[in-house]
Amino acid sequence: MKELCGYPIGGDRPFFLIAGPCAIEGRGHALETASRLREICERLGIPLIYKSSFDKANRSSTKSFRGVGMAEGLEILAAVREEVGLPVLTDVHTPDQAEPVAEVVDVLQTPAFLCRQTDFIQAVAATGKPVNIKKGQFLAPWDMGNVVDKAREAGNEDIMVCERGVSFGYNNLVSDMRALAVMRETGAPVVFDATHSVQLPGGQGGASGGQREFVPVLASAAAGVGVDGLFMETHEDPDAAPSDGPNMWPLDRLEALLGRLLAIHNAARSVPNP
Repeated sequence: MKELCGYPIGGDRPFFLIAGPCAIEGRGHALETASRLREICERLGIPLIYKSSFDKANRSSTKSFRGVGMAEGLEILAAVREEVGLPVLTDVHTPDQAEPVAEVVDVLQTPAFLCRQTDFIQAVAATGKPVNIKKGQFLAPWDMGNVVDKAREAGNEDIMVCERGVSFGYNNLVSDMRALAVMRETGAPVVFDATHSVQLPGGQGGASGGQREFVPVLASAAAGVGVDGLFMETHEDPDAAPSDGPNMWPLDRLEALLGRLLAIHNAARSVPNP
Protein backbone atom coordinates (compact mmCIF):
# COMPACT_ATOMS: atom_id res chain seq x y z
CA MET A 1 0.00 0.00 0.00
CA LYS A 2 1.86 3.04 -1.26
CA GLU A 3 -1.04 5.48 -1.52
CA LEU A 4 -3.97 6.31 0.77
CA CYS A 5 -6.84 8.56 -0.33
CA GLY A 6 -4.62 10.04 -3.02
CA TYR A 7 -1.73 10.68 -0.62
CA PRO A 8 1.59 8.87 -1.17
CA ILE A 9 2.56 7.24 2.12
CA GLY A 10 5.52 5.42 3.64
CA GLY A 11 9.18 5.66 2.72
CA ASP A 12 10.47 9.17 3.26
CA ARG A 13 6.99 10.72 3.18
CA PRO A 14 5.54 12.67 6.14
CA PHE A 15 3.23 10.67 8.36
CA PHE A 16 -0.45 10.95 7.50
CA LEU A 17 -2.87 12.02 10.22
CA ILE A 18 -6.23 10.51 11.12
CA ALA A 19 -7.92 13.06 13.37
CA GLY A 20 -11.24 14.39 14.58
CA PRO A 21 -13.55 14.24 17.59
CA CYS A 22 -14.31 10.82 19.02
CA ALA A 23 -18.05 10.94 18.31
CA ILE A 24 -20.05 12.97 15.82
CA GLU A 25 -21.87 15.69 17.75
CA GLY A 26 -23.67 17.43 14.90
CA ARG A 27 -23.24 18.81 11.39
CA GLY A 28 -22.02 22.27 12.40
CA HIS A 29 -19.51 20.93 14.89
CA ALA A 30 -18.14 18.43 12.37
CA LEU A 31 -17.75 20.99 9.59
CA GLU A 32 -16.07 23.53 11.86
CA THR A 33 -13.67 20.97 13.34
CA ALA A 34 -12.83 19.54 9.93
CA SER A 35 -12.14 23.01 8.53
CA ARG A 36 -9.79 23.85 11.40
CA LEU A 37 -7.98 20.55 11.03
CA ARG A 38 -7.58 21.09 7.30
CA GLU A 39 -6.05 24.54 7.86
CA ILE A 40 -3.59 23.17 10.42
CA CYS A 41 -2.50 20.26 8.26
CA GLU A 42 -2.19 22.37 5.11
CA ARG A 43 0.19 24.72 6.94
CA LEU A 44 2.31 21.77 8.08
CA GLY A 45 2.08 19.74 4.87
CA ILE A 46 0.56 16.71 6.64
CA PRO A 47 -1.95 14.51 4.74
CA LEU A 48 -5.22 14.45 6.70
CA ILE A 49 -8.13 12.02 6.96
CA TYR A 50 -11.04 13.27 9.06
CA LYS A 51 -12.30 10.78 11.66
CA SER A 52 -15.44 10.70 13.76
CA SER A 53 -17.78 7.90 14.86
CA PHE A 54 -21.54 7.77 14.29
CA ASP A 55 -21.84 5.15 17.04
CA LYS A 56 -19.67 4.23 20.00
CA ALA A 57 -20.90 0.69 20.49
CA ASN A 58 -18.32 -0.23 23.12
CA ARG A 59 -19.01 2.42 25.78
CA SER A 60 -18.50 1.46 29.42
CA SER A 61 -22.15 2.04 30.35
CA THR A 62 -25.55 2.19 28.65
CA LYS A 63 -25.86 5.67 30.19
CA SER A 64 -22.93 6.93 28.08
CA PHE A 65 -23.42 8.93 24.87
CA ARG A 66 -23.14 6.63 21.85
CA GLY A 67 -23.54 9.04 18.94
CA VAL A 68 -26.03 10.33 16.42
CA GLY A 69 -26.67 6.99 14.69
CA MET A 70 -25.63 5.66 11.30
CA ALA A 71 -28.10 7.51 9.02
CA GLU A 72 -27.44 10.98 10.42
CA GLY A 73 -23.76 10.25 10.94
CA LEU A 74 -23.19 9.24 7.34
CA GLU A 75 -25.00 12.37 6.13
CA ILE A 76 -22.66 14.50 8.24
CA LEU A 77 -19.54 12.67 7.09
CA ALA A 78 -20.67 13.09 3.48
CA ALA A 79 -21.02 16.83 4.13
CA VAL A 80 -17.47 16.99 5.53
CA ARG A 81 -16.24 15.18 2.44
CA GLU A 82 -18.09 17.42 0.01
CA GLU A 83 -17.94 20.83 1.73
CA VAL A 84 -14.52 20.69 3.40
CA GLY A 85 -12.91 18.46 0.78
CA LEU A 86 -11.39 15.92 3.14
CA PRO A 87 -11.39 12.13 2.94
CA VAL A 88 -13.33 10.69 5.87
CA LEU A 89 -13.02 7.63 8.13
CA THR A 90 -15.45 6.06 10.58
CA ASP A 91 -15.86 2.88 12.62
CA VAL A 92 -18.11 0.00 11.72
CA HIS A 93 -19.24 -2.49 14.34
CA THR A 94 -21.18 -5.22 12.53
CA PRO A 95 -20.79 -6.97 9.16
CA ASP A 96 -24.07 -5.55 7.86
CA GLN A 97 -22.83 -1.98 8.36
CA ALA A 98 -19.82 -2.46 6.08
CA GLU A 99 -21.42 -1.97 2.67
CA PRO A 100 -23.65 1.08 3.42
CA VAL A 101 -20.82 2.82 5.28
CA ALA A 102 -18.36 2.08 2.46
CA GLU A 103 -20.68 3.86 0.03
CA VAL A 104 -20.05 7.13 1.90
CA VAL A 105 -16.61 7.09 3.53
CA ASP A 106 -13.10 6.74 2.14
CA VAL A 107 -11.65 4.55 4.89
CA LEU A 108 -13.28 2.02 7.22
CA GLN A 109 -12.01 1.34 10.72
CA THR A 110 -12.52 -1.76 12.84
CA PRO A 111 -12.66 -1.39 16.64
CA ALA A 112 -9.87 -3.04 18.61
CA PHE A 113 -12.20 -5.37 20.50
CA LEU A 114 -13.37 -6.92 17.20
CA CYS A 115 -10.03 -7.64 15.54
CA ARG A 116 -10.39 -11.40 16.08
CA GLN A 117 -13.90 -11.60 14.58
CA THR A 118 -13.17 -13.31 11.26
CA ASP A 119 -16.53 -12.75 9.55
CA PHE A 120 -16.51 -9.10 10.59
CA ILE A 121 -12.95 -8.39 9.42
CA GLN A 122 -13.58 -10.10 6.08
CA ALA A 123 -16.89 -8.31 5.52
CA VAL A 124 -15.24 -4.92 6.06
CA ALA A 125 -12.27 -5.82 3.85
CA ALA A 126 -14.57 -7.14 1.11
CA THR A 127 -15.91 -3.63 0.50
CA GLY A 128 -12.62 -2.85 -1.24
CA LYS A 129 -12.14 0.35 0.75
CA PRO A 130 -8.94 0.91 2.75
CA VAL A 131 -9.31 -0.50 6.26
CA ASN A 132 -7.58 0.61 9.46
CA ILE A 133 -7.57 -2.45 11.74
CA LYS A 134 -6.96 -1.61 15.38
CA LYS A 135 -4.96 -4.17 17.31
CA GLY A 136 -6.87 -5.54 20.27
CA GLN A 137 -5.80 -4.50 23.75
CA PHE A 138 -5.48 -8.23 24.45
CA LEU A 139 -3.41 -9.16 21.40
CA ALA A 140 0.32 -9.61 20.87
CA PRO A 141 1.64 -7.52 17.95
CA TRP A 142 2.82 -10.57 16.01
CA ASP A 143 -0.72 -11.97 16.10
CA MET A 144 -1.80 -9.12 13.83
CA GLY A 145 -0.22 -11.08 10.97
CA ASN A 146 -3.16 -13.50 11.12
CA VAL A 147 -5.65 -10.63 11.20
CA VAL A 148 -4.10 -9.02 8.12
CA ASP A 149 -4.10 -12.38 6.34
CA LYS A 150 -7.83 -12.71 6.99
CA ALA A 151 -8.45 -9.28 5.50
CA ARG A 152 -6.30 -9.96 2.45
CA GLU A 153 -8.09 -13.26 1.85
CA ALA A 154 -11.21 -11.15 1.27
CA GLY A 155 -9.41 -9.57 -1.71
CA ASN A 156 -8.26 -6.30 -0.18
CA GLU A 157 -4.61 -5.25 -0.09
CA ASP A 158 -5.30 -1.75 1.28
CA ILE A 159 -4.99 -2.71 4.92
CA MET A 160 -3.43 -0.71 7.78
CA VAL A 161 -2.63 -1.92 11.29
CA CYS A 162 -3.05 0.37 14.28
CA GLU A 163 -1.46 0.13 17.73
CA ARG A 164 -3.50 1.55 20.63
CA GLY A 165 -1.87 0.03 23.73
CA VAL A 166 -2.20 -3.29 25.49
CA SER A 167 -4.02 -4.10 28.74
CA PHE A 168 -1.67 -4.00 31.72
CA GLY A 169 -3.53 -4.75 34.94
CA TYR A 170 -6.93 -3.30 35.69
CA ASN A 171 -8.09 -0.08 33.95
CA ASN A 172 -4.68 0.56 32.45
CA LEU A 173 -2.96 0.39 29.06
CA VAL A 174 0.71 0.52 28.15
CA SER A 175 2.30 1.11 24.75
CA ASP A 176 5.13 -1.19 23.75
CA MET A 177 6.98 0.60 20.97
CA ARG A 178 8.44 -2.72 19.84
CA ALA A 179 4.95 -3.48 18.56
CA LEU A 180 5.30 -0.82 15.85
CA ALA A 181 8.36 -2.57 14.44
CA VAL A 182 6.81 -6.02 14.82
CA MET A 183 3.64 -5.02 12.97
CA ARG A 184 5.71 -3.72 10.06
CA GLU A 185 6.40 -7.37 9.31
CA THR A 186 2.79 -7.69 8.10
CA GLY A 187 3.72 -5.50 5.13
CA ALA A 188 0.86 -3.14 6.02
CA PRO A 189 1.29 0.56 6.88
CA VAL A 190 1.55 1.04 10.64
CA VAL A 191 -0.53 3.65 12.49
CA PHE A 192 -0.10 4.69 16.12
CA ASP A 193 -3.19 5.77 18.05
CA ALA A 194 -1.76 8.39 20.39
CA THR A 195 -4.96 9.24 22.24
CA HIS A 196 -6.58 5.86 22.93
CA SER A 197 -3.17 4.66 24.12
CA VAL A 198 -3.50 6.96 27.15
CA GLN A 199 -7.04 5.82 27.89
CA LEU A 200 -7.86 4.25 31.26
CA PRO A 201 -10.60 1.78 30.21
CA GLY A 202 -13.48 1.91 32.66
CA GLY A 203 -11.29 4.04 34.89
CA GLN A 204 -14.16 6.28 36.00
CA GLY A 205 -16.50 3.46 36.88
CA GLY A 206 -19.30 4.19 34.40
CA ALA A 207 -16.92 5.67 31.84
CA SER A 208 -13.31 5.46 30.73
CA GLY A 209 -10.73 7.87 32.03
CA GLY A 210 -7.52 9.04 30.42
CA GLN A 211 -4.20 10.79 30.85
CA ARG A 212 -4.01 13.21 27.94
CA GLU A 213 -0.83 14.77 29.37
CA PHE A 214 1.01 11.71 28.09
CA VAL A 215 -0.21 12.03 24.48
CA PRO A 216 2.90 14.06 23.45
CA VAL A 217 5.18 11.53 25.18
CA LEU A 218 3.82 8.49 23.35
CA ALA A 219 3.27 10.30 20.06
CA SER A 220 6.88 11.55 20.10
CA ALA A 221 8.16 8.01 20.66
CA ALA A 222 6.04 6.72 17.77
CA ALA A 223 7.22 9.53 15.51
CA GLY A 224 10.79 8.59 16.38
CA VAL A 225 10.09 5.02 15.31
CA GLY A 226 8.96 6.44 11.97
CA VAL A 227 5.38 5.18 11.76
CA ASP A 228 3.43 5.71 8.56
CA GLY A 229 0.47 7.36 10.25
CA LEU A 230 -0.73 8.88 13.50
CA PHE A 231 -4.25 8.69 14.88
CA MET A 232 -5.30 11.42 17.27
CA GLU A 233 -8.75 12.35 18.51
CA THR A 234 -9.14 16.05 19.19
CA HIS A 235 -11.80 18.44 20.46
CA GLU A 236 -12.06 22.16 21.11
CA ASP A 237 -13.16 21.46 24.71
CA PRO A 238 -12.22 17.88 25.64
CA ASP A 239 -13.52 18.18 29.21
CA ALA A 240 -17.01 18.87 27.82
CA ALA A 241 -16.87 16.23 25.07
CA PRO A 242 -19.56 13.52 25.26
CA SER A 243 -17.12 10.68 24.56
CA ASP A 244 -13.45 10.02 25.38
CA GLY A 245 -12.83 13.54 26.65
CA PRO A 246 -10.10 12.57 29.16
CA ASN A 247 -7.80 11.27 26.44
CA MET A 248 -8.58 13.66 23.55
CA TRP A 249 -6.01 16.34 22.71
CA PRO A 250 -7.16 20.01 22.75
CA LEU A 251 -7.65 21.34 19.23
CA ASP A 252 -6.01 24.69 20.00
CA ARG A 253 -2.80 22.86 21.01
CA LEU A 254 -2.75 20.45 18.11
CA GLU A 255 -0.68 22.46 15.63
CA ALA A 256 2.19 22.91 18.09
CA LEU A 257 2.20 19.19 18.87
CA LEU A 258 2.05 18.15 15.23
CA GLY A 259 4.92 20.50 14.37
CA ARG A 260 7.06 18.81 17.00
CA LEU A 261 6.06 15.33 15.86
CA LEU A 262 6.76 16.16 12.23
CA ALA A 263 10.27 17.36 13.10
CA ILE A 264 10.96 14.15 15.05
CA HIS A 265 9.52 11.99 12.29
CA ASN A 266 11.51 13.72 9.55
CA ALA A 267 14.74 13.42 11.55
CA ALA A 268 14.13 9.70 12.16
CA ARG A 269 13.40 9.03 8.49
CA SER A 270 16.45 10.98 7.29
CA VAL A 271 18.92 8.69 9.05
CA PRO A 272 19.21 4.99 8.11
CA ASN A 273 18.24 2.54 10.82
CA PRO A 274 21.51 1.12 12.24
